[in-house]
Amino acid sequence: MCLAIPGKVCSIEGKMADVDFGGVTRKVNISLVDTLPGQWVVVHAGFAIQVMDENEATETLRLWEELLSQA
Repeated sequence: MCLAIPGKVCSIEGKMADVDFGGVTRKVNISLVDTLPGQWVVVHAGFAIQVMDENEATETLRLWEELLSQA
């Protein structure tokens, strides 16, 4: 099973980006996607695997919060 989380690209340096996951920033490899600061990406195992729009990202995060609140 694949678990991928959306995050917002803050800055890019080469093939690495600082990505914000709701207040926690991590280095992410962006070599698989074309992205810019301010865009949202889906991240799995330290790699951005897809660019997504902000509405889709916020809806995904809302669903995660809903799931976690039921656990």
